[in-house]
Amino acid sequence: MIIERNLERYVVYSEDPLGRALAKITDNKSRIIFCVSQHGILEGAISDGDVRRWIGEHGSLDVDTTALSVANRTFLSAPAGADRADLAALFRPGVDHLPLVDDRGRMVALAIDRADELRIGPLTVAADRPAVLIAEIGINHNGSVDLAKRLVDEAVAAGADCVKFQLRDMATLYRRSGVDGSREEDLGPQYVLDLLARFALDAEALFGVFDYCATVPVPVICTPWDLTSLAALDDYGVPALKIASADLTNHELLANAAATGRPMVLSTGMSTEAEIVQSVGLLEKSAASFALLQCNSTYPAPFKDVNLRYLSRLAEIGRCPVGYSGHERGFHVPIAAVALGARIVEKHFTVDRSMEGNDHKVSLLPGEFAEMVRQIREVESALGVSEARGLTQGEMMNRINLAKSLVAARDIASGEVITEESIAVRSPGRGLQPNTRAELIGRRSVRDIAAGDYFYATDIGRGNARPRDYAFSRPWGLPVRFHDFRALAGESNPDFLEFHLSYKDMDLDPADIFDEPLECGYTVHSPDLFANDHIIDLASTDHEYRKRSIAELQRVVDLTRTLARWFPNEQHLAVILNVGGFTRAGFVSADQRREMYERVNESFGMVESDGVELLAQTLPPFPWLMGGQLYSNLFLSGADSSWFSTTFGRRLCLDTSHSRLAATHTGESFVEMIEHLAPHAGHLHLVDASGVDGEGVQVGQGDIDWNVLATQLNALAPGIRFIPEIWQGHVDNGAGFWEALEQLETVL
Repeated sequence: MIIERNLERYVVYSEDPLGRALAKITDNKSRIIFCVSQHGILEGAISDGDVRRWIGEHGSLDVDTTALSVANRTFLSAPAGADRADLAALFRPGVDHLPLVDDRGRMVALAIDRADELRIGPLTVAADRPAVLIAEIGINHNGSVDLAKRLVDEAVAAGADCVKFQLRDMATLYRRSGVDGSREEDLGPQYVLDLLARFALDAEALFGVFDYCATVPVPVICTPWDLTSLAALDDYGVPALKIASADLTNHELLANAAATGRPMVLSTGMSTEAEIVQSVGLLEKSAASFALLQCNSTYPAPFKDVNLRYLSRLAEIGRCPVGYSGHERGFHVPIAAVALGARIVEKHFTVDRSMEGNDHKVSLLPGEFAEMVRQIREVESALGVSEARGLTQGEMMNRINLAKSLVAARDIASGEVITEESIAVRSPGRGLQPNTRAELIGRRSVRDIAAGDYFYATDIGRGNARPRDYAFSRPWGLPVRFHDFRALAGESNPDFLEFHLSYKDMDLDPADIFDEPLECGYTVHSPDLFANDHIIDLASTDHEYRKRSIAELQRVVDLTRTLARWFPNEQHLAVILNVGGFTRAGFVSADQRREMYERVNESFGMVESDGVELLAQTLPPFPWLMGGQLYSNLFLSGADSSWFSTTFGRRLCLDTSHSRLAATHTGESFVEMIEHLAPHAGHLHLVDASGVDGEGVQVGQGDIDWNVLATQLNALAPGIRFIPEIWQGHVDNGAGFWEALEQLETVL
């Protein structure tokens, strides 16, 4: 069970429009939202079923109606102070989210019936989240508050998600405490007691370090070694408790820790499987939220004794998230643990392995911890998902460049039977793959095909969307090139054309392209890449590079004005562009981004653009320029982009695919991102996305909830023009664009 106290994703005000509630239902992925008054009083709940019931009763869905009008007023709740076991008994099929209310009826928390997740403050431990990497400082501060704070800073700088300490009440914990009390003990306990007596920080001092952690900020968890320390940690309010391997069989401590309701992370070193099973039973009976860590309690642990394969067995026993607490030398074992399913990694952390104390000897130095973090994140990225294999964006691009297609070996007339002799295999891979040859043979051609032309999916009966007249509540257009705009636009009714230029197009004379004025409007998309691999970068600190970028953009602006001769009805000239700000070694800091935005605005001012609006495009985290190995820093965050527009008075081109990819990468709510971006949009590129780098996905086939997005755009960006920017949408006579428009017409 999870007790969620951060309720932003799960509540709306009762007077909020239903559209906002639907957006949050989609965003929180729990399919339920709760309605509260302006004072936080719980008044209703809205689930998918409630929305269907409303539609059934009213015949349609008005997204402007108040959320409370649709809400179910008869809902199950529980007191905020209820025992976890009592809460667990209230869950049943259809009830897996239980609002917790105080004595005034205010919703203060949410109990969620999940054992496959663990919350440590703002961190979520789950199969679909990055592993939580804990720097175990323990007593490596050697009794110094200043060193403890330094270790916190070093750990955060090295990429730790969380820091961990230990708290002991020596008088409670040991039968004889203090330096003198260790004299009668064996050599091992005597050594440990002596260290603890000199190096352990008391609760008051340690809590001062915890207060410092809150200012960094970094979540802190702590191991209570006794009931007195547990009570102190509970009173302080640590977000989670760590139970050491030595206490896994200490059922009194486990029961009292579970009774606090705080999430628990338990190491399983020095315990048998029977003992682990027994302790798990106690925790489950207490409805505790917990994770189990595979651990070998030897310092240092021999590699042959680590037994990482036991992680899968731990997951079976605990039916909970699992992780790894390592005492071996190096950091390659934790990386392997993540590959085997560990969602938590805990490693001891120090700034000097030569310091007194046995934990220092098995600790990682800051640079080593940072390298472990980097390699774990790379491995997580490489693990992917265990689903049917598809093509990555890079593979799709190379498939076009390197693979082969089926092409017509001779001229084929419409209605003619396609024979084996009329098909050839040629590069590049823009059309049907060679393995579809058998599906082509014997079919009658649905069109005239010239020798050398590609066969497409429509030639074998797939993707039958065809151009027609479309109806939208806002202007819509088609992305075109100079060489294909007539063919693509000739059989439909676009309000405008968006010319996507290559740097070679810049040298063409428009008088050789257009022979008469067109009734529709137009916009221009600047080339991303110019001669000699020059990528526009208006944020560059290299004066000469930025100077050339500004000059290239000036050429685009001048061409845009020239085109106006053939589009007399266009009232607002605009150029859409990627402004640059890319780096090769990683993302830059917030301060560096702010300086880059200022240089972009300064660069805009150096372009003579009277009468032409420059619209910076929102960007994905990993753009597919130069092989997808760059990092985007600008127009990635909704808040950053909104700041730019507000500060400098410049509108944006909102590319929904790019922004969805950015939201996935940063963890930002896409709904909230659109709330930041849409009011500043001067142009829209509507297209789906997948993961963090799957650009240009067909509408409805990616990660975007189009009903929610359409509701937001209709409210926040009414009347703003759009194009369907499907990757390779222009092939097969624009089949990808027509399919996208079919989908978009149902929501916009």
